[in-house]
Amino acid sequence: MAKPAILTVDDDPAVSQAISRDLRRQYGAEFQIIRTASGAEALEVLTEFALRDRQVGLIASDQRMPEMTGVEFLEQARVLAPEAKLVLLTAYADTDVAIKAINDIGLDYYLLKPWDPPEERLYPVLDDLLGDWREEHPGVEGGLRVVGHRWSERSHDIKTFLTRNHIHYRWLDLEHDEEAQRLQGAADADPADLPLVLVPDREPLRAPSVIVLADALGLRTIARQPLYDLCVVGGAPAGLAAAVYGASEGLQTVVIEREGPGGQAGQSAAIENYLGFPKGVSGADLAHRAVAQAQRFGAEMVLARDVVGLEASGPARTVHLDGGAEFDARTVLVATGVSYRRLDAPGFEDLGGRGVYYGATASEARSCEGDDVYLVGAANSAGQAALNIARYARRVVLLVRSDSLEKSMSRYLVERIHAADNIEVRLTTEVVAGHGDGHLEGITLADRTVGTKEDVGTNWLFVFIGASPRTDWLGGDVARDERGFIITGPDLMLMEGSQPWALARPPLALETSVPGVFAAGDVRLESMKRVASAVGEGGMAVHLVHRYLAMT
Repeated sequence: MAKPAILTVDDDPAVSQAISRDLRRQYGAEFQIIRTASGAEALEVLTEFALRDRQVGLIASDQRMPEMTGVEFLEQARVLAPEAKLVLLTAYADTDVAIKAINDIGLDYYLLKPWDPPEERLYPVLDDLLGDWREEHPGVEGGLRVVGHRWSERSHDIKTFLTRNHIHYRWLDLEHDEEAQRLQGAADADPADLPLVLVPDREPLRAPSVIVLADALGLRTIARQPLYDLCVVGGAPAGLAAAVYGASEGLQTVVIEREGPGGQAGQSAAIENYLGFPKGVSGADLAHRAVAQAQRFGAEMVLARDVVGLEASGPARTVHLDGGAEFDARTVLVATGVSYRRLDAPGFEDLGGRGVYYGATASEARSCEGDDVYLVGAANSAGQAALNIARYARRVVLLVRSDSLEKSMSRYLVERIHAADNIEVRLTTEVVAGHGDGHLEGITLADRTVGTKEDVGTNWLFVFIGASPRTDWLGGDVARDERGFIITGPDLMLMEGSQPWALARPPLALETSVPGVFAAGDVRLESMKRVASAVGEGGMAVHLVHRYLAMT
Protein backbone atom coordinates (compact mmCIF):
# COMPACT_ATOMS: atom_id res chain seq x y z
CA MET A 1 0.00 0.00 0.00
CA ALA A 2 1.36 3.45 -0.97
CA LYS A 3 2.27 5.90 1.76
CA PRO A 4 -0.19 8.69 2.51
CA ALA A 5 1.00 12.03 1.19
CA ILE A 6 1.87 15.46 2.49
CA LEU A 7 1.49 18.06 -0.26
CA THR A 8 3.25 21.45 -0.30
CA VAL A 9 2.33 24.35 -2.56
CA ASP A 10 4.63 27.39 -2.98
CA ASP A 11 5.77 29.33 -6.04
CA ASP A 12 8.98 30.48 -4.32
CA PRO A 13 11.61 27.78 -5.01
CA ALA A 14 13.62 28.60 -1.88
CA VAL A 15 10.59 28.42 0.44
CA SER A 16 9.27 25.31 -1.32
CA GLN A 17 12.61 23.57 -0.92
CA ALA A 18 12.88 24.57 2.73
CA ILE A 19 9.42 23.36 3.79
CA SER A 20 9.81 20.10 1.84
CA ARG A 21 13.22 19.49 3.38
CA ASP A 22 11.93 20.02 6.91
CA LEU A 23 8.87 17.85 6.28
CA ARG A 24 10.90 15.04 4.73
CA ARG A 25 13.32 15.01 7.65
CA GLN A 26 10.54 14.64 10.25
CA TYR A 27 7.81 12.74 8.40
CA GLY A 28 9.43 11.16 5.33
CA ALA A 29 9.49 7.67 6.79
CA GLU A 30 5.69 7.62 7.07
CA PHE A 31 4.48 10.08 4.40
CA GLN A 32 5.37 10.79 0.78
CA ILE A 33 6.35 14.48 0.57
CA ILE A 34 5.19 16.05 -2.71
CA ARG A 35 6.31 19.53 -3.84
CA THR A 36 4.25 21.62 -6.23
CA ALA A 37 4.84 25.17 -7.47
CA SER A 38 1.26 26.40 -8.02
CA GLY A 39 -2.30 25.83 -7.00
CA ALA A 40 -3.16 24.50 -10.47
CA GLU A 41 -0.36 21.92 -10.35
CA ALA A 42 -1.38 20.85 -6.85
CA LEU A 43 -5.02 20.41 -7.91
CA GLU A 44 -3.89 18.10 -10.73
CA VAL A 45 -1.99 15.99 -8.19
CA LEU A 46 -5.01 15.86 -5.87
CA THR A 47 -7.32 14.91 -8.73
CA GLU A 48 -5.03 12.01 -9.62
CA PHE A 49 -4.89 10.95 -5.97
CA ALA A 50 -8.68 11.03 -5.72
CA LEU A 51 -9.00 8.82 -8.80
CA ARG A 52 -6.55 6.31 -7.32
CA ASP A 53 -8.09 6.53 -3.82
CA ARG A 54 -4.74 7.69 -2.40
CA GLN A 55 -4.74 9.27 1.06
CA VAL A 56 -3.54 12.81 1.74
CA GLY A 57 -2.73 13.55 5.36
CA LEU A 58 -1.86 17.25 5.14
CA ILE A 59 -1.71 20.09 2.63
CA ALA A 60 0.53 23.11 3.32
CA SER A 61 0.11 26.07 0.99
CA ASP A 62 1.61 29.54 0.82
CA GLN A 63 -0.96 32.33 0.78
CA ARG A 64 0.66 34.79 -1.64
CA MET A 65 0.86 33.07 -5.01
CA PRO A 66 0.06 34.44 -8.49
CA GLU A 67 -3.13 33.35 -10.27
CA MET A 68 -4.54 31.58 -7.18
CA THR A 69 -4.11 32.49 -3.51
CA GLY A 70 -3.49 29.87 -0.88
CA VAL A 71 -6.98 30.22 0.53
CA GLU A 72 -8.54 29.90 -2.94
CA PHE A 73 -6.48 26.78 -3.59
CA LEU A 74 -7.25 25.19 -0.21
CA GLU A 75 -10.97 25.77 -0.73
CA GLN A 76 -10.82 23.65 -3.91
CA ALA A 77 -8.43 21.16 -2.34
CA ARG A 78 -10.95 20.52 0.43
CA VAL A 79 -13.33 19.07 -2.17
CA LEU A 80 -10.72 16.67 -3.60
CA ALA A 81 -9.17 15.70 -0.25
CA PRO A 82 -11.90 16.36 2.33
CA GLU A 83 -10.11 14.61 5.20
CA ALA A 84 -6.67 16.20 4.78
CA LYS A 85 -5.47 18.72 7.34
CA LEU A 86 -5.09 22.21 5.82
CA VAL A 87 -2.24 24.56 6.78
CA LEU A 88 -1.67 28.06 5.41
CA LEU A 89 1.85 29.56 5.31
CA THR A 90 1.48 33.29 5.67
CA ALA A 91 3.13 36.56 6.57
CA TYR A 92 1.99 38.61 9.55
CA ALA A 93 0.16 41.03 7.24
CA ASP A 94 -2.15 38.21 6.09
CA THR A 95 -3.24 36.92 9.50
CA ASP A 96 -6.73 38.44 9.11
CA VAL A 97 -7.18 36.46 5.91
CA ALA A 98 -5.99 33.30 7.65
CA ILE A 99 -8.33 33.76 10.62
CA LYS A 100 -11.27 34.32 8.27
CA ALA A 101 -10.33 31.10 6.43
CA ILE A 102 -10.81 29.12 9.64
CA ASN A 103 -14.53 29.81 9.39
CA ASP A 104 -14.85 29.99 5.62
CA ILE A 105 -12.99 26.86 4.46
CA GLY A 106 -12.24 24.95 7.66
CA LEU A 107 -8.54 25.88 7.77
CA ASP A 108 -6.85 23.82 10.48
CA TYR A 109 -3.89 26.08 11.23
CA TYR A 110 -1.88 28.99 9.87
CA LEU A 111 1.89 29.30 10.30
CA LEU A 112 3.81 32.54 10.14
CA LYS A 113 6.93 32.51 7.99
CA PRO A 114 9.73 31.86 8.72
CA TRP A 115 9.18 28.78 10.91
CA ASP A 116 12.78 28.36 12.09
CA PRO A 117 13.66 26.51 14.19
CA PRO A 118 11.21 23.83 12.97
CA GLU A 119 11.64 21.85 16.20
CA GLU A 120 9.88 24.70 18.02
CA ARG A 121 7.65 26.39 15.45
CA LEU A 122 6.74 23.75 12.88
CA TYR A 123 6.91 20.18 14.15
CA PRO A 124 4.79 20.60 17.33
CA VAL A 125 1.90 22.00 15.26
CA LEU A 126 2.14 19.39 12.52
CA ASP A 127 2.63 16.58 15.05
CA ASP A 128 -0.75 17.47 16.55
CA LEU A 129 -2.49 17.74 13.17
CA LEU A 130 -1.02 14.52 11.81
CA GLY A 131 -1.72 12.79 15.11
CA ASP A 132 -5.38 13.72 14.71
CA TRP A 133 -5.31 12.50 11.11
CA ARG A 134 -3.85 9.15 12.20
CA GLU A 135 -6.60 8.84 14.82
CA GLU A 136 -9.16 9.30 12.06
CA HIS A 137 -7.40 6.83 9.69
CA PRO A 138 -6.18 3.94 11.81
CA GLY A 139 -6.44 1.28 9.09
CA VAL A 140 -8.72 -1.72 9.40
CA GLU A 141 -6.59 -4.70 8.46
CA GLY A 142 -6.27 -7.23 11.27
CA GLY A 143 -7.75 -4.96 13.92
CA LEU A 144 -10.75 -5.09 16.22
CA ARG A 145 -14.03 -5.98 14.49
CA VAL A 146 -17.60 -5.72 15.73
CA VAL A 147 -20.27 -7.82 13.99
CA GLY A 148 -23.91 -7.06 14.64
CA HIS A 149 -27.16 -5.50 13.54
CA ARG A 150 -27.58 -1.83 12.77
CA TRP A 151 -30.64 -1.46 14.98
CA SER A 152 -29.29 -3.36 17.99
CA GLU A 153 -29.12 -1.41 21.25
CA ARG A 154 -26.33 -3.67 22.50
CA SER A 155 -24.29 -3.09 19.34
CA HIS A 156 -24.78 0.64 19.75
CA ASP A 157 -23.56 0.49 23.36
CA ILE A 158 -20.44 -1.45 22.37
CA LYS A 159 -19.62 0.92 19.51
CA THR A 160 -20.17 3.96 21.72
CA PHE A 161 -17.86 2.58 24.43
CA LEU A 162 -15.12 1.89 21.89
CA THR A 163 -15.47 5.28 20.23
CA ARG A 164 -15.45 7.24 23.48
CA ASN A 165 -12.35 5.41 24.64
CA HIS A 166 -10.50 5.99 21.35
CA ILE A 167 -10.34 2.30 20.47
CA HIS A 168 -10.41 1.80 16.73
CA TYR A 169 -12.65 -0.89 15.33
CA ARG A 170 -14.29 -1.99 12.12
CA TRP A 171 -18.08 -2.23 12.12
CA LEU A 172 -19.60 -5.06 10.06
CA ASP A 173 -23.37 -4.92 9.58
CA LEU A 174 -25.03 -8.31 9.15
CA GLU A 175 -27.77 -6.78 7.03
CA HIS A 176 -25.44 -5.42 4.35
CA ASP A 177 -21.99 -6.97 4.72
CA GLU A 178 -21.16 -10.43 3.37
CA GLU A 179 -18.02 -10.56 5.51
CA ALA A 180 -20.18 -10.05 8.63
CA GLN A 181 -22.33 -13.02 7.64
CA ARG A 182 -19.23 -15.15 6.99
CA LEU A 183 -17.74 -14.27 10.39
CA GLN A 184 -21.00 -15.04 12.17
CA GLY A 185 -21.06 -18.45 10.50
CA ALA A 186 -17.39 -19.14 11.26
CA ALA A 187 -18.01 -18.35 14.94
CA ASP A 188 -21.21 -20.42 14.94
CA ALA A 189 -22.90 -17.44 16.59
CA ASP A 190 -26.67 -17.38 17.06
CA PRO A 191 -28.68 -14.16 17.54
CA ALA A 192 -28.18 -14.26 21.32
CA ASP A 193 -24.40 -14.06 20.75
CA LEU A 194 -24.60 -10.69 18.99
CA PRO A 195 -22.84 -8.39 18.82
CA LEU A 196 -19.79 -10.47 18.14
CA VAL A 197 -16.54 -8.70 19.05
CA LEU A 198 -13.45 -10.12 17.37
CA VAL A 199 -10.28 -9.21 19.24
CA PRO A 200 -7.02 -10.26 17.53
CA ASP A 201 -5.50 -13.43 18.99
CA ARG A 202 -8.48 -14.12 21.27
CA GLU A 203 -11.62 -16.17 21.18
CA PRO A 204 -14.64 -14.19 19.89
CA LEU A 205 -16.50 -12.22 22.55
CA ARG A 206 -20.21 -13.01 22.37
CA ALA A 207 -22.58 -10.21 23.38
CA PRO A 208 -19.98 -9.01 25.91
CA SER A 209 -20.71 -6.62 28.73
CA VAL A 210 -18.66 -3.44 28.73
CA ILE A 211 -16.56 -4.67 31.66
CA VAL A 212 -15.76 -7.96 29.86
CA LEU A 213 -14.85 -6.04 26.72
CA ALA A 214 -12.66 -3.61 28.66
CA ASP A 215 -10.79 -6.47 30.34
CA ALA A 216 -10.26 -8.20 27.00
CA LEU A 217 -8.78 -5.03 25.55
CA GLY A 218 -6.40 -4.57 28.45
CA LEU A 219 -8.04 -1.47 29.89
CA ARG A 220 -7.64 -0.87 33.61
CA THR A 221 -10.84 -1.81 35.42
CA ILE A 222 -9.58 -2.09 39.00
CA ALA A 223 -7.82 0.39 41.26
CA ARG A 224 -4.20 -0.43 42.08
CA GLN A 225 -3.97 1.03 45.59
CA PRO A 226 -6.04 0.53 48.76
CA LEU A 227 -5.82 4.25 49.66
CA TYR A 228 -5.67 7.43 47.56
CA ASP A 229 -5.37 11.10 48.41
CA LEU A 230 -8.05 11.97 45.86
CA CYS A 231 -10.69 9.87 44.14
CA VAL A 232 -12.38 11.60 41.21
CA VAL A 233 -15.74 10.06 40.34
CA GLY A 234 -16.44 10.85 36.70
CA GLY A 235 -14.20 11.64 33.75
CA ALA A 236 -16.06 14.72 32.50
CA PRO A 237 -14.04 17.95 31.99
CA ALA A 238 -14.17 18.92 35.68
CA GLY A 239 -12.95 15.48 36.74
CA LEU A 240 -10.18 15.34 34.15
CA ALA A 241 -8.96 18.81 35.13
CA ALA A 242 -8.88 17.75 38.78
CA ALA A 243 -6.92 14.64 37.82
CA VAL A 244 -4.32 16.71 35.96
CA TYR A 245 -3.89 19.28 38.74
CA GLY A 246 -4.11 16.76 41.55
CA ALA A 247 -1.57 14.33 40.11
CA SER A 248 0.78 17.10 38.98
CA GLU A 249 0.79 18.49 42.52
CA GLY A 250 1.70 15.18 44.11
CA LEU A 251 -1.69 13.85 45.17
CA GLN A 252 -2.14 10.13 44.62
CA THR A 253 -5.15 10.38 42.30
CA VAL A 254 -7.54 7.89 40.75
CA VAL A 255 -10.39 8.60 38.30
CA ILE A 256 -13.39 6.25 38.06
CA GLU A 257 -15.31 6.52 34.77
CA ARG A 258 -18.14 4.15 33.87
CA GLU A 259 -18.45 4.96 30.15
CA GLY A 260 -15.78 7.04 28.45
CA PRO A 261 -13.84 10.19 29.32
CA GLY A 262 -15.31 13.56 28.42
CA GLY A 263 -18.91 13.38 29.66
CA GLN A 264 -21.44 15.17 27.48
CA ALA A 265 -18.69 17.44 26.17
CA GLY A 266 -16.79 14.36 24.99
CA GLN A 267 -19.55 13.66 22.47
CA SER A 268 -19.34 17.09 20.85
CA ALA A 269 -18.11 17.22 17.27
CA ALA A 270 -16.69 20.72 17.74
CA ILE A 271 -16.29 22.92 20.82
CA GLU A 272 -15.56 26.22 19.10
CA ASN A 273 -15.59 28.67 22.02
CA TYR A 274 -12.97 26.96 24.22
CA LEU A 275 -9.92 29.13 24.84
CA GLY A 276 -6.86 28.36 22.74
CA PHE A 277 -8.49 26.46 19.86
CA PRO A 278 -9.29 28.98 17.11
CA LYS A 279 -10.72 26.31 14.80
CA GLY A 280 -12.41 24.53 17.68
CA VAL A 281 -11.67 21.12 19.14
CA SER A 282 -13.77 18.00 19.24
CA GLY A 283 -14.88 16.87 22.67
CA ALA A 284 -13.29 13.48 22.06
CA ASP A 285 -9.94 15.05 21.20
CA LEU A 286 -10.05 17.34 24.23
CA ALA A 287 -10.84 14.41 26.52
CA HIS A 288 -8.17 12.24 24.91
CA ARG A 289 -5.53 14.92 25.47
CA ALA A 290 -6.66 15.45 29.06
CA VAL A 291 -6.48 11.72 29.85
CA ALA A 292 -2.96 11.49 28.41
CA GLN A 293 -1.94 14.55 30.41
CA ALA A 294 -3.36 13.20 33.66
CA GLN A 295 -1.73 9.80 33.14
CA ARG A 296 1.61 11.44 32.36
CA PHE A 297 1.51 12.99 35.83
CA GLY A 298 0.68 9.62 37.38
CA ALA A 299 -3.11 9.67 37.76
CA GLU A 300 -4.84 6.28 37.42
CA MET A 301 -7.80 5.85 35.07
CA VAL A 302 -10.24 3.07 35.99
CA LEU A 303 -12.77 2.48 33.19
CA ALA A 304 -16.05 0.59 32.78
CA ARG A 305 -16.73 0.72 36.50
CA ASP A 306 -19.69 2.33 38.24
CA VAL A 307 -19.43 3.85 41.70
CA VAL A 308 -22.40 2.52 43.65
CA GLY A 309 -21.77 3.81 47.16
CA LEU A 310 -19.75 6.08 49.43
CA GLU A 311 -19.37 5.77 53.18
CA ALA A 312 -17.30 7.25 55.99
CA SER A 313 -14.37 5.13 57.16
CA GLY A 314 -12.59 7.03 59.92
CA PRO A 315 -10.64 9.92 58.37
CA ALA A 316 -11.15 8.49 54.86
CA ARG A 317 -14.07 7.66 52.60
CA THR A 318 -14.70 4.14 51.29
CA VAL A 319 -15.64 4.09 47.60
CA HIS A 320 -17.72 1.07 46.55
CA LEU A 321 -17.68 -0.09 42.92
CA ASP A 322 -20.07 -2.37 41.11
CA GLY A 323 -18.95 -5.97 41.35
CA GLY A 324 -17.97 -5.61 45.00
CA ALA A 325 -14.57 -3.90 44.68
CA GLU A 326 -13.77 -1.05 47.07
CA PHE A 327 -10.93 1.23 48.16
CA ASP A 328 -10.41 4.22 50.46
CA ALA A 329 -9.74 7.85 49.61
CA ARG A 330 -8.88 10.74 51.90
CA THR A 331 -10.95 13.06 49.69
CA VAL A 332 -13.54 12.49 46.96
CA LEU A 333 -14.55 14.75 44.08
CA VAL A 334 -17.92 14.05 42.45
CA ALA A 335 -17.69 15.14 38.82
CA THR A 336 -20.18 12.82 37.14
CA GLY A 337 -21.78 15.55 35.04
CA VAL A 338 -25.32 15.10 33.76
CA SER A 339 -27.19 12.91 31.30
CA TYR A 340 -29.78 13.90 28.71
CA ARG A 341 -33.36 13.43 29.83
CA ARG A 342 -35.30 10.52 28.33
CA LEU A 343 -38.32 11.28 26.19
CA ASP A 344 -41.49 10.66 28.16
CA ALA A 345 -43.81 9.97 25.26
CA PRO A 346 -45.53 6.88 23.87
CA GLY A 347 -43.45 4.52 21.77
CA PHE A 348 -39.95 5.56 22.84
CA GLU A 349 -39.33 3.21 25.75
CA ASP A 350 -38.29 0.29 23.53
CA LEU A 351 -36.57 2.28 20.79
CA GLY A 352 -33.49 3.46 22.69
CA GLY A 353 -30.40 2.46 20.70
CA ARG A 354 -32.67 1.41 17.83
CA GLY A 355 -33.01 4.74 16.08
CA VAL A 356 -33.55 6.88 19.18
CA TYR A 357 -30.32 8.13 20.75
CA TYR A 358 -29.62 10.39 23.71
CA GLY A 359 -26.64 12.45 22.68
CA ALA A 360 -24.41 11.46 19.79
CA THR A 361 -20.73 10.81 19.30
CA ALA A 362 -19.16 12.68 16.42
CA SER A 363 -18.58 9.44 14.51
CA GLU A 364 -22.29 8.56 14.45
CA ALA A 365 -22.94 11.20 11.83
CA ARG A 366 -21.52 8.96 9.10
CA SER A 367 -24.19 6.35 9.82
CA CYS A 368 -26.86 8.85 8.76
CA GLU A 369 -25.49 9.43 5.28
CA GLY A 370 -28.24 10.26 2.80
CA ASP A 371 -31.05 10.06 5.38
CA ASP A 372 -33.46 12.50 7.03
CA VAL A 373 -32.45 13.07 10.65
CA TYR A 374 -34.39 14.74 13.46
CA LEU A 375 -32.78 16.33 16.53
CA VAL A 376 -34.52 17.53 19.68
CA GLY A 377 -32.91 20.37 21.61
CA ALA A 378 -31.87 24.00 21.49
CA ALA A 379 -28.65 24.20 23.49
CA ASN A 380 -25.12 24.30 22.08
CA SER A 381 -24.79 20.51 22.15
CA ALA A 382 -27.79 20.17 19.82
CA GLY A 383 -26.45 22.86 17.51
CA GLN A 384 -23.02 21.27 17.25
CA ALA A 385 -24.56 17.86 16.56
CA ALA A 386 -26.88 19.30 13.89
CA LEU A 387 -23.97 20.87 12.03
CA ASN A 388 -21.90 17.70 12.21
CA ILE A 389 -24.70 15.37 11.10
CA ALA A 390 -25.63 17.79 8.28
CA ARG A 391 -22.27 17.01 6.66
CA TYR A 392 -23.59 13.53 5.82
CA ALA A 393 -27.40 13.52 6.11
CA ARG A 394 -29.71 14.53 3.29
CA ARG A 395 -31.67 16.75 5.67
CA VAL A 396 -31.50 17.64 9.35
CA VAL A 397 -34.56 18.94 11.18
CA LEU A 398 -33.90 20.65 14.51
CA LEU A 399 -36.97 20.56 16.76
CA VAL A 400 -37.09 23.44 19.24
CA ARG A 401 -39.75 23.71 21.93
CA SER A 402 -39.39 27.48 22.44
CA ASP A 403 -40.14 30.25 19.95
CA SER A 404 -36.50 31.23 19.43
CA LEU A 405 -33.23 29.39 18.95
CA GLU A 406 -31.28 32.44 20.08
CA LYS A 407 -32.62 32.17 23.64
CA SER A 408 -30.54 29.11 24.47
CA MET A 409 -27.83 28.68 21.81
CA SER A 410 -24.63 30.64 21.19
CA ARG A 411 -24.87 33.12 18.35
CA TYR A 412 -22.06 31.62 16.26
CA LEU A 413 -23.93 28.31 16.15
CA VAL A 414 -27.27 29.93 15.34
CA GLU A 415 -25.71 31.79 12.42
CA ARG A 416 -24.11 28.65 11.00
CA ILE A 417 -27.33 26.64 11.36
CA HIS A 418 -29.36 29.26 9.52
CA ALA A 419 -26.70 29.37 6.79
CA ALA A 420 -26.78 25.59 6.23
CA ASP A 421 -28.88 24.62 3.21
CA ASN A 422 -29.90 21.21 4.58
CA ILE A 423 -30.81 22.19 8.15
CA GLU A 424 -34.42 23.12 8.93
CA VAL A 425 -35.35 24.66 12.29
CA ARG A 426 -38.90 24.07 13.52
CA LEU A 427 -39.81 26.26 16.46
CA THR A 428 -42.55 25.61 19.05
CA THR A 429 -42.44 21.95 18.07
CA GLU A 430 -42.06 18.84 20.21
CA VAL A 431 -42.05 15.08 19.69
CA VAL A 432 -45.12 13.43 21.19
CA ALA A 433 -44.83 9.83 19.93
CA GLY A 434 -42.49 7.36 18.30
CA HIS A 435 -43.35 4.53 15.93
CA GLY A 436 -41.52 1.47 14.68
CA ASP A 437 -41.32 -2.31 14.63
CA GLY A 438 -37.91 -3.28 16.02
CA HIS A 439 -36.45 0.14 15.26
CA LEU A 440 -37.60 3.73 14.76
CA GLU A 441 -39.62 4.24 11.60
CA GLY A 442 -41.43 7.49 12.33
CA ILE A 443 -42.31 10.16 14.89
CA THR A 444 -45.30 12.37 15.63
CA LEU A 445 -44.65 16.11 15.92
CA ALA A 446 -46.90 18.61 17.65
CA ASP A 447 -46.87 22.32 16.86
CA ARG A 448 -47.54 24.06 20.19
CA THR A 449 -48.56 27.32 18.51
CA VAL A 450 -51.34 26.12 16.20
CA GLY A 451 -52.14 22.85 17.98
CA THR A 452 -51.62 20.55 14.98
CA LYS A 453 -49.92 17.15 14.83
CA GLU A 454 -47.95 15.60 11.99
CA ASP A 455 -46.50 12.13 11.39
CA VAL A 456 -43.11 12.06 9.66
CA GLY A 457 -40.98 9.11 8.60
CA THR A 458 -37.42 8.80 9.90
CA ASN A 459 -35.00 6.19 11.22
CA TRP A 460 -32.99 8.71 13.26
CA LEU A 461 -33.88 10.79 16.31
CA PHE A 462 -31.17 12.33 18.47
CA VAL A 463 -32.21 13.90 21.77
CA PHE A 464 -30.33 16.72 23.50
CA ILE A 465 -32.72 17.98 26.18
CA GLY A 466 -32.69 18.32 29.93
CA ALA A 467 -29.95 17.68 32.44
CA SER A 468 -30.30 14.73 34.80
CA PRO A 469 -27.55 14.28 37.39
CA ARG A 470 -26.90 10.69 38.40
CA THR A 471 -26.36 11.17 42.13
CA ASP A 472 -28.65 8.61 43.77
CA TRP A 473 -25.62 6.46 44.67
CA LEU A 474 -24.52 9.14 47.14
CA GLY A 475 -27.22 8.21 49.64
CA GLY A 476 -28.86 10.59 52.09
CA ASP A 477 -25.78 12.20 53.65
CA VAL A 478 -24.84 14.34 50.63
CA ALA A 479 -27.37 17.19 50.36
CA ARG A 480 -29.03 17.64 46.97
CA ASP A 481 -31.92 19.64 45.57
CA GLU A 482 -35.16 18.09 44.35
CA ARG A 483 -33.65 17.33 40.92
CA GLY A 484 -30.56 15.66 42.34
CA PHE A 485 -27.99 18.44 41.88
CA ILE A 486 -25.41 18.59 44.68
CA ILE A 487 -25.49 21.57 47.03
CA THR A 488 -22.06 22.90 47.97
CA GLY A 489 -20.24 25.55 49.95
CA PRO A 490 -22.11 28.55 51.38
CA ASP A 491 -25.38 27.35 49.83
CA LEU A 492 -25.44 24.59 52.45
CA MET A 493 -25.87 27.21 55.15
CA LEU A 494 -28.91 28.66 53.37
CA MET A 495 -30.90 25.43 53.26
CA GLU A 496 -34.25 25.43 55.00
CA GLY A 497 -35.12 22.82 57.59
CA SER A 498 -32.49 20.65 59.24
CA GLN A 499 -28.95 21.97 58.79
CA PRO A 500 -26.85 19.45 56.80
CA TRP A 501 -23.49 20.96 57.81
CA ALA A 502 -22.35 19.74 61.23
CA LEU A 503 -18.83 21.17 61.72
CA ALA A 504 -17.92 24.41 63.50
CA ARG A 505 -15.95 25.66 60.49
CA PRO A 506 -17.87 26.77 57.38
CA PRO A 507 -17.82 24.44 54.37
CA LEU A 508 -15.22 25.13 51.70
CA ALA A 509 -16.47 26.57 48.42
CA LEU A 510 -17.07 23.29 46.54
CA GLU A 511 -17.44 21.06 49.60
CA THR A 512 -20.62 19.04 50.00
CA SER A 513 -22.50 18.39 53.24
CA VAL A 514 -20.02 15.55 53.88
CA PRO A 515 -16.62 17.01 54.86
CA GLY A 516 -13.88 16.00 52.44
CA VAL A 517 -16.34 15.22 49.65
CA PHE A 518 -16.42 17.88 46.93
CA ALA A 519 -18.44 18.42 43.75
CA ALA A 520 -17.52 20.21 40.53
CA GLY A 521 -18.92 20.73 37.06
CA ASP A 522 -22.46 20.19 35.79
CA VAL A 523 -23.46 17.91 38.70
CA ARG A 524 -23.17 20.84 41.10
CA LEU A 525 -26.18 23.07 41.77
CA GLU A 526 -26.03 26.44 40.03
CA SER A 527 -22.88 25.58 38.09
CA MET A 528 -22.34 27.25 34.73
CA LYS A 529 -22.89 24.63 32.04
CA ARG A 530 -19.76 25.31 29.99
CA VAL A 531 -16.58 23.29 29.45
CA ALA A 532 -14.30 26.13 30.52
CA SER A 533 -16.12 26.68 33.81
CA ALA A 534 -16.11 22.94 34.54
CA VAL A 535 -12.36 22.80 33.95
CA GLY A 536 -11.93 25.79 36.25
CA GLU A 537 -13.97 24.14 38.99
CA GLY A 538 -11.91 20.97 38.65
CA GLY A 539 -8.72 22.93 39.20
CA MET A 540 -10.27 24.88 42.05
CA ALA A 541 -11.39 21.64 43.71
CA VAL A 542 -7.77 20.47 43.96
CA HIS A 543 -6.83 23.69 45.74
CA LEU A 544 -9.65 23.06 48.21
CA VAL A 545 -8.55 19.44 48.64
CA HIS A 546 -5.13 20.69 49.72
CA ARG A 547 -6.77 23.02 52.23
CA TYR A 548 -8.94 20.23 53.59
CA LEU A 549 -6.00 17.83 53.96
CA ALA A 550 -4.02 20.51 55.77
CA MET A 551 -6.84 20.84 58.31
CA THR A 552 -7.14 17.10 59.05
